[in-house]
Amino acid sequence: MAAPASFRGAPQLQLQELQESLHETMQAILQGDGGNRTKQAPGKPGSALNKQLDSIEASIWQTFQSLPKKAGNGGSHRTLHPPLPFLDEFHQDVSAGHINSRSVRYLVHNYFAKEHGWLIKGLEPHGHQDNVSEVHEMTILQDKAPWLVESLLDRKDRGLSLSDTVAMIATLERLIFDEAHVLLQASYSLNSLKIEDEIDEQSLHEVLMSYLVLFEIGERAVLDNRALHRALKAKAARSDGNWPLLVEFEQDAVHNFNFALRHVRNPFRDSHLYSFQDAQAIIEDLTRGYGKWQNTECQQMKRELMDLDPHGMGRAPLGRFYSQPENAEYHFTETQDYLKKVGALEETMGDTYVRIANYMTGPSNCIASSSYYSVCCLNECEVLMNELESKILAPSASPERILPLASNLSSATVDAPRRLPAVMHEKLHAIAERHGGEVALHGRLFAQWMHYAFPNECPFPHIIEDVAVLAPGHWIDRKIAVSKAEREELAVLASQEVVEGPAETLAWSEEEVLATAPSSPGSSGSSGSNSLRFIMQVALLLGLGRTVLGSWRLTDISPGKLGKTDLPF
Repeated sequence: MAAPASFRGAPQLQLQELQESLHETMQAILQGDGGNRTKQAPGKPGSALNKQLDSIEASIWQTFQSLPKKAGNGGSHRTLHPPLPFLDEFHQDVSAGHINSRSVRYLVHNYFAKEHGWLIKGLEPHGHQDNVSEVHEMTILQDKAPWLVESLLDRKDRGLSLSDTVAMIATLERLIFDEAHVLLQASYSLNSLKIEDEIDEQSLHEVLMSYLVLFEIGERAVLDNRALHRALKAKAARSDGNWPLLVEFEQDAVHNFNFALRHVRNPFRDSHLYSFQDAQAIIEDLTRGYGKWQNTECQQMKRELMDLDPHGMGRAPLGRFYSQPENAEYHFTETQDYLKKVGALEETMGDTYVRIANYMTGPSNCIASSSYYSVCCLNECEVLMNELESKILAPSASPERILPLASNLSSATVDAPRRLPAVMHEKLHAIAERHGGEVALHGRLFAQWMHYAFPNECPFPHIIEDVAVLAPGHWIDRKIAVSKAEREELAVLASQEVVEGPAETLAWSEEEVLATAPSSPGSSGSSGSNSLRFIMQVALLLGLGRTVLGSWRLTDISPGKLGKTDLPF
């Protein structure tokens, strides 16, 4: 969609003039008025947009408040007492201030990993390295909003406010939903329908199931071969995979849509017809909720791995990892090379183990890879960290503050309250000593401490030599699975290995990396802050009004999933 005339040549217009008309136009785009967008359920003007932004803010605010900040306009410049070295230019004031570019990266990555299981290309896990990619390096922004990338670079040192960050996340979500619309158009065509058609509910179900099939295949889906697509759907329906669950997921989405519109639809009609805009609204819900839906399978896989763990330490002996019986629900086939490179292999003097949390969050368990993102197992540690952040609301805290909070955290595998062992107290105090008396919450050492506190939820913070290995696309054309013969040979080791008991001391690494440490602190000014906020908002107007084309490749079909749960056949 072309930009409205009043927004063409936006840099030459007065900021105030643009901001006055921006709010209504942004609402119109996100709600569907004037931009041929998704129809929304009736409500107050702007309610859908406000609900979206409120939802994002509610998800990130506790983490935002816990991140180190630059002083905002009129904000005080305070440091922690005793101060941490990397906070010299930052303060804790939760009512003012901006977060730096690395903190923005940390926050945006965590939001999508926690809420949707989305791993966005260019924003993959940082692998606990000092030099990491930043938000402006995301592929989707590079391709679809290069002018926004340039503006982010120009204002890198000034940081983002909470509202700026919310706008950035909303921008990315809309870009991804625009990409989903491309698959929806293809789904209509593959079912011999036109997007101008109003279709009955049975046809809608067929279109939405086509969308989910294309979505799961990922960027290698073929979008213009009706015969092949019909064959794929038929084969999937006959399989013993998760097709029935996928159908249930899709049908629930339609039911929820119908329920939301129950007061405005004619109750005397025997059936309803659905527009393309109606289908858009439903596939946005499907896309948004797919990560949490498929995470049920991730949890089943995790439980099976935990059954291989003899001591409840969050690690499975390598031999047992490969020795699953033929009737097992899952067969783990990743090579040792893959496991080692992604940080899921723990090699001790006596044995070799697979770290369960690292394996679960690894790229082999990502599916639906498009040109811009993949859907992966949810990182449960993010939820635990959010609980701590909501209580502390600061970048660091004393061990005395953290210990009772952590002892009262529950997870899927840990019941609270509990008494943490003495070695955990000692390690937390040792981390604080490294930083002048307080523990940096977003540092590698505290992530390591959280791994031992919640071994099945928090990955061990292995320092990755090449962070590219954490991206699913890195492994598409590389060997990732052992052959059946190799697996049988490795399984023999299970009967020979001597599994050591729990270690009296933790396998501890003293290397520290601060995920939110500023790379180049700079000044924050009023005009720069207002301008950046405006640029973020204009992104929602200009960058998001366009339909994303060309991001789904028309190539020969092949599995888009590297691990166990590709297509349901």
